Amino acid sequence: MSVYQINKGVSKPMVFRGLKAQYIAYLAIGLVVLLISFAVLYICGASLWLILPLILGLGTALFFGVVRLSHRFGEHGLSKHLAKQKLPDFVQCRSRKLFIHLKSRGHGN
Repeated sequence: MSVYQINKGVSKPMVFRGLKAQYIAYLAIGLVVLLISFAVLYICGASLWLILPLILGLGTALFFGVVRLSHRFGEHGLSKHLAKQKLPDFVQCRSRKLFIHLKSRGHGN
């Protein structure tokens, strides 16, 4: 008789320190952008005393912003929120022709 173990976490979202699903990627992309920004500013000759507080402040704002979005919207809530913003407030139809043709098609003509 074979004994198989069932992985009960297959359908659960990926979570890392409170961040859910796509927010982990958002944080990672933001940190890579900050690292590249630091390197570019340093190579351009900007003062380290100027760069360091700037990058640390932006990194802190990025982290708390992403955590806030993760807790506010959850796993799929941000994409639903952005999709809902793209919906029109109302549909404007200036002619009745569309509805007249729909009615005639509905009867099999």
